[in-house]
Amino acid sequence: VQLQASGGGLVQAGGSLRLSCAASERTFSSYVKAWFRQAPGKEREFVAAISWSGGSIYHSDSVKGRFTISRSNVKNTVSLQINSLKPEDTAVYYCAASVNTISTYDKSYEYWGQGTQVTVSS
Repeated sequence: VQLQASGGGLVQAGGSLRLSCAASERTFSSYVKAWFRQAPGKEREFVAAISWSGGSIYHSDSVKGRFTISRSNVKNTVSLQINSLKPEDTAVYYCAASVNTISTYDKSYEYWGQGTQVTVSS
């Protein structure tokens, strides 16, 4: 069972990126999906989460209005559209999946991708 994140890179402040996370098994299409991030020297931080149906979506206050989580259960993917990037958004971004109810708590997620680096230059 694997989650594969991609789409990170180096971008100037104000730019955009689209992160994507693909699951290796069809069963993941029914799981809650989320994105977290971890900056150097900091704890892992919740970014966004989406229920299996897409009917419940949460974004952290620090990214609300700039980041948008979405999913395709047909493609078995979850995406994170990142706009108006700031230097403080620099971090490794991780996708995660859970059979539990939607949560902003990282311990609620059983499955994790390897992370993709996002670096924002000022």
